[in-house]
Amino acid sequence: MLKIAFYSDTYLPAVDGVVTSMLNFKKELERRGHKVFIFAPGTIADKKKYERNDVFIHTGIKFKPYPQYSVALFPYHSILKLKRLGVDLIHAQTPFALGFNGLLASKIGGYPLVGSFHTMLNDSSVSVYLPKNFKSFYRKYMWKYAKFFYRRCDAVIAPSNSVKAMLERRKIKNVFTVPNGIDTKTFNTKVDPEKAIKAFGLDTSRKIVLYVGRVSKEKSIDVLLKAMAKITKKREDVELVIGGTGPMLDRMKALAKRLGLDGKVKFLGFVRQDLLPSLYAASTVFCLPSDFETQGIVCLEAMATGKPVVTANTQVMKEFVKRGKNGELFAPGNYLDCSRKIEIVLNNSDAYKKEAVSTAKQFSLENTTNMLIDVYKDVLGRFTEYQQ
Repeated sequence: MLKIAFYSDTYLPAVDGVVTSMLNFKKELERRGHKVFIFAPGTIADKKKYERNDVFIHTGIKFKPYPQYSVALFPYHSILKLKRLGVDLIHAQTPFALGFNGLLASKIGGYPLVGSFHTMLNDSSVSVYLPKNFKSFYRKYMWKYAKFFYRRCDAVIAPSNSVKAMLERRKIKNVFTVPNGIDTKTFNTKVDPEKAIKAFGLDTSRKIVLYVGRVSKEKSIDVLLKAMAKITKKREDVELVIGGTGPMLDRMKALAKRLGLDGKVKFLGFVRQDLLPSLYAASTVFCLPSDFETQGIVCLEAMATGKPVVTANTQVMKEFVKRGKNGELFAPGNYLDCSRKIEIVLNNSDAYKKEAVSTAKQFSLENTTNMLIDVYKDVLGRFTEYQQ
């Protein structure tokens, strides 16, 4: 049995790709008899709600530009818990405050360290949330810090081959591709859409274009809104449904109004996890307009329920979205191309179902956890040899 400490700078109630990946792997690892502990930031209220004997919330302050996230102020006493817990290995899910704490803990306590690269460090998308006097600092030093951090990991996990290649170009070694897995027992073609239809008052006479995720600048939801404005000028049988919250929510609502999308777009706000499979099932096509992704786990969840995907044509997304088979790709940032590709899928959505489901099964949680355990075993083997 392995005992693993996950260090993450994001945790519940925030629901993003890092949190989803971390909780999925925790569930599957523990189903196999391993034990996972989580060290994450949060408010005092979060600590009361989420802390338990295997989750340790380090209190901090809300990150004002992006209030879904907190910054832990003094997480360093976590190091004292690791020996008592009998931890074998530290897995830093992120490289920031808690991730750096994981790095320190690995060096001080003599634990092997695995680091995941979940987020593209894109200047224009990420720095928008930073104070003005910090943006130039970020642009100058972020990748220098990232290289400092990941070069000190015994293994680095990339969720896609494109990200692995990008990290290796930056001279980061021991990089392994381990995609984020999806729970195909939860997301499948047998999910009943009625639960979501009733919960959100969805119009069953319309075809639904769905987006679920953060409502933030890097997700390029403005591209999707503009694409839908073009589509709905020609046809009345389509509705855009946006599930999620984030710092750009009010701006996107205002943009939808300016584009004349009143009555044609529904903002759901936060979507509970138990309603998410049904929401996918109620949709006709899933659209992820972002060109910022390191994998795009929501696309795979949608595919698992038999839904085709329309997304930006990036190296990452091309790895599993295949034109004319399980979805369509559009030129990044091009709302006209986005609208064309959505219409192609809307007009023949059933033709994509078989390939979509087949693709999703390749990324089942069982398959990806096997890959993750192989990395852990490789690291522990090398670490034991080094100590001897």
